[in-house]
Formats: sequence, structure tokens, C-alpha cells
Amino acid sequence: MARGPLDLWNEWAPQILVLLSLALQVLLLVFAGIRRRQPSAILRILLWQAYQLADSTAIYAVGHLSLSSTTRKHKLVAFWAPFLLLHLGGPDNITAYALEDSKLWLRHLQNLVIQVLGAAYVIYKYVAGGDSYLLLASILVFLVGVVKYVERTWALKWGNLDHIRSSLKEPPAMHHHFQPPDQGLLIEDGDEFYARRAHSLFHVCKHAIVDSWVERNQDNQIVEMLRTLRKKEDYNGMWTLMEMELSLMYDLLYTKAGVIHTWSGYCVRLFSPLAAAASLLLFQFSVKDGHSRVDVAVTYTLLSGAVILESGSLMRALGSTWTYAFLCITQWSWLRYAALCTGRWDRFRRLVKTITGRVGGKRSSRRWSGEMGQYNMLHFVTRQDRAYRPLLGRLAGAAGYKEWWIRYHYSGTIGISDDLKQRLFKYVKALNRNERSLNAQGVIRKNWGEEALKEEVDLYKYFKDKRRLGIEFQECIIIWHLGTDVFLAKSSGVKDYVAAEQVKAIRTLSNYMMFLLVNHSYMLPGLGQSTLYRRTCGNLAKMWNDKIHDQPKQNMYKKLKELFCLHDDLSFAGQARREREEIASTLYDEKPRYSHDVPRLKHAYRVAEKLIQREEHKGSKSTVKLLLAVWIDFLVYASNRCSRESHAKKLSNGGELTTILWLMTNYLHQEGYAAKHDEASIMHTISVQ
Repeated sequence: MARGPLDLWNEWAPQILVLLSLALQVLLLVFAGIRRRQPSAILRILLWQAYQLADSTAIYAVGHLSLSSTTRKHKLVAFWAPFLLLHLGGPDNITAYALEDSKLWLRHLQNLVIQVLGAAYVIYKYVAGGDSYLLLASILVFLVGVVKYVERTWALKWGNLDHIRSSLKEPPAMHHHFQPPDQGLLIEDGDEFYARRAHSLFHVCKHAIVDSWVERNQDNQIVEMLRTLRKKEDYNGMWTLMEMELSLMYDLLYTKAGVIHTWSGYCVRLFSPLAAAASLLLFQFSVKDGHSRVDVAVTYTLLSGAVILESGSLMRALGSTWTYAFLCITQWSWLRYAALCTGRWDRFRRLVKTITGRVGGKRSSRRWSGEMGQYNMLHFVTRQDRAYRPLLGRLAGAAGYKEWWIRYHYSGTIGISDDLKQRLFKYVKALNRNERSLNAQGVIRKNWGEEALKEEVDLYKYFKDKRRLGIEFQECIIIWHLGTDVFLAKSSGVKDYVAAEQVKAIRTLSNYMMFLLVNHSYMLPGLGQSTLYRRTCGNLAKMWNDKIHDQPKQNMYKKLKELFCLHDDLSFAGQARREREEIASTLYDEKPRYSHDVPRLKHAYRVAEKLIQREEHKGSKSTVKLLLAVWIDFLVYASNRCSRESHAKKLSNGGELTTILWLMTNYLHQEGYAAKHDEASIMHTISVQ
């Protein structure tokens, strides 16, 4: 009689589950690192599915093995239970998918106890009375699995912000790094140079992420190193350093880095591949008569996979810049000399980078993607009701994911220019020079827009008194986003303005702030304004639909392209731009009156009107410069006032420009504070003498 699917599953479920578990471990190891650089939504979903499935598969498999009875032919299946513990330990480059996972480390500890008992029961029941070689191999793999699972749970605890805050209360005796002479590395490999320097200053980043303050006895190191770095490359050096610092913070929060790079962590890395290799040899010597050939092949696959994965883990750990930082602070001077001063570790690191394919790349895998999200409200309003809506959008709407589709479809990205980087750095540096701008903890004292408009007292008073800057910060973003688009559309001077780079920067920052409001409102301070945003979009859509405007004729290719496109191109040229300028001109020409139904359209119109009036009196150059300063002020204010937990949360998805600016502001403030402290100490010494 033919067997049904249930019978086949009962016989081959263990084989399928353990191989699937191994495949998921390899998948996570290879692709977990993409989260550093803002992967696409599809890749994030696939990675999340793999992360969830890896644990559930291994847990289900352990339960299946402990409850099911095995025939003599499949007796070898019980030997696979320790491998599932090893898989539950997970790869080194991902422990938590989201920041919330670290808060649940006690739940993982509970699962650890249950799964270890389950695997021990399987070994005792099916392996203990059999071949001694197989029993010894089971014990070795079991020990490695338990240690790696404990290590993962401990890494989750280390990645908890509360634990980081508690650990910083201890005396910072390990922050004074020995620095081997590596100045030539700046020319040879700048990213490598800044990654090593980032470790020396990482305690500053840890203090910042938990709203703590660096002790004064560490100030001199901050001042000396930051000044040295900024003298070498000015804004580029500082920018790269911040990216490296945030990459290290990602390691601490979402990987095993915090527990790997300790003496116990290195011992585990050394023991694991040796134990896996010994288990492979023991299994080779064990009696295989009576076992299924499929089971033997699966066992060899599991053992070989364990040897390869654990050996790779050892090499990556020893070749990491975290090991460089560990060697710099070790009390064993002979080890530091043997590894660093002789250049042996540098050669080993180059070997590891060669094997992993990271040599010769233009950008380090630790670097931020350099891309800013873009979302334009007028673009969405003019494009949402076009005749040929994408099929995927219709399916998303039918499934109840219309809002998600709108955010995804009408959002885009743009690379940040060097010119904008330099402007942001100069603004942050100037902000730290003004004692009245920041308080002692480095938090901006002034309201949004106040610093940028400090030279325009009457203009600031007008915007503030008339609520053109909004009651809430996110309300201000909506008003000024629309006002900026209207001004750029109606200004006679801006279109012929020679400094097109500044105009592009204004559009980029305006669209970026709207992108944060629509997609990641938790990255902005103050109360959320999602209802206000939707109402404003509805008001604009009514205005657009009431106006008779020509629909562009499209050929069959463009129609099909729109039906299957994932993103609606937010370009600064072409038909999309003409439509945005058309509705912006309509908003300005209609001069909307204030009412409770459409209050922000009136405010946006007044902002544009005031900017146009200023342009007529003081010229396009001055007005564009002022508007750019306002948007930079909004951006820096948002980065500084955003919660530290939100910054940490966003690191799991590539990070944001606001996070880099927040950390840069904090570092420069620490530098300025330390410099003043040194100056005060010198003056005190002179006065005493």
C-alpha cells in the first residue's frame, strides 16, 4: 500500500529539519551583514523570516527528537540533537534582529534551559548505551552547543541598553589604548585607520547612546585624538570616524562582539573548531553498520558544516578590529608586542580580508550607505490617482496594506553629496562653538529654526508669532516642506540661480525630513502628526482634482512600466517635476484662507510668500542661503532631540543621517568641554604658582 505524505514526514522529518536548520545558519551568516547598509524591504523581510525560522526550526526539531521513537535503522538521528543546540547558538554576526530582542534575553535563557535538557535527554535515551565513539562525539558537540547557546543569550544581555548603562558605572580602566605606529595606514587604507581609532573612542559612543557622560579623566584622550583626526582630513575624517563608531555600536547591540572579544570568548572560538574536528574523527571511527546511508550522509554534512562554520568563526574573530582593540589594552605586553608591533596581526587580517573578499573594495562594509530617504508630499498627491496604478499596489490595498504601499512606492533614496556633508559638519562645529546653543549635556537649547534665523530677528518673530514654525516640530516639517516647494516653484530668481548645488541640497533635505515623518516618525522629536499629514494630503488632493490639468499621453511601454513598477521615480526633472510645480503654483495663486479644515496650507502659503518677498529685497543668493540654513537647523535639531533608543533601534536597518549628526554633535561637544576643562586647569595652576 502506498504511503501518504504524513508517513513520509514521520520518517524523514528529522533529516529535513536538521538540514534546513544548517542551511538557515549559512544563510544568516552570509546575509546578516546587509542590515548595516539599508537593504531593500524585500531583503529585510527575507532576512527576518530566516531569523525567525532558524530558531523555530531548531526548537521544533529538538522537541521532535525527544518525543519520537527511532528505529534501529535511524538510531543515528539522536546524534543530531547536539547540532541543533549549536544552531540555536546562531552565527556570530547576528544575535538580535531588533532592539526589542535584547530586552527579552531572560526568555531566551528559559528556552536555553529547556532545549539543553531536551538534547541531553535524547543523548541519554538513544546514544548513551551505544557506540562509545559516537557517545564521545555527542558529548563534544553537546558541550560546544551549550556554550554557544549560552554565549548568544549572554550577548543579548550585553546588547541591552540597560546593561550598557550599568557597565559604564564601573571605573573606565581600559580606555587608555596603546596605539602602534600606523600613520601610514591612513594613506594606504583610510577606512581601516579610522576603524582602529574608533575603538579607542568607543567609550564616548557608549556613553552617548545611554545618555551618560564621559568622566573627566578621559577628556585629554578625546581632545588629542579628535584634533589629530580633524587636522588630517577635516570633515571627511570626522564623518568617517562617526560611521565607524556607529558600526561598532551595531556590533555591540546586534551581534556577539561584546562577548566574543574577551578571554572567555576567544577560548570558546578556539575550542569549538577543535571539538567539531575531533567529533568528525570520532564519527569516522565509529561503527556505521545498520545505519541508514542517508543518515550517515546527513551526519557527515552536519559535522563538516560545524567544522567549517566554527573554523570561519575563529578566523573572523581573530582578524577583526575588535581583536586589535583587545590587544591594545591587554596587560600581557609580550602578546601585544608579538601580535601588533611585529606586524603579524596586520598580515593575518589581510589574509582574512582576502579570504572573505573584502580586499580592494572602495568602501568598507562598516561604512554607512551614504543614502538619504526621499519623500515629497506634492509628488504623492499628483501621482496617486493616475490611470495606471501598479498591480502590486492594488494587491496591497486589497490585503489591507495600502498605507505601507504608499510609503514604500512613493519613497526613494539619493546619495548625500560631499558639499552637503561639508555644510552639515561646519554647521555642527559652529553650533558647538556657541555656548548658548547647547547645554552641559550637549542638548540643543533653542527652538527649531531659531539658530538659523538668529540674524533675521524680525523674520523669526514673524514665523514664530504667526505659528509658521508650528506648535509641534513635525507640524513645522509639513508647513515648511510645502512652503519650500511653493517658493522654489514660484521664485523667479532661483530657476536661474547659478548655485544649483544649494537648491538641490534644499530639496534633498526637505524631502528627507518628510521621508522621516512618513516612514520613521519615531526618529523625529515631539508628538506624531500622522493625522495632520493625511488631512493635508487630502486637502491638496482636492485642490489638484478640482483643477483641470492635462494628462500626459503614454505609449504602451510606459503603461506596462507603470503597472509593474515598485517605486515611482521622485526625480527633479521631467513630467513628475512639472506636475509638482503646477500644484505648487496653484497653491500659491489661490492664496488659501485660514480655516480649521485646511490650516497648514495657509501657513505654507505665508512661508513661501515671505521668502519671495525677502528674495525681492535681498536677492536670490541670500534667500537660498537662509532657506538652506533653516533646513540644516531642522535636521540637526531633529537628530539632537531624537531619543537615544530610537537611534539605536535604527542601526539595525542601516542607520540614518540624523544618527551620524547626533553622534558628531556629541563628540564635538565632548571635545569642546574637555578643552575648556584643560584650559581652566592650566589657568588654575598658573594662578597657584
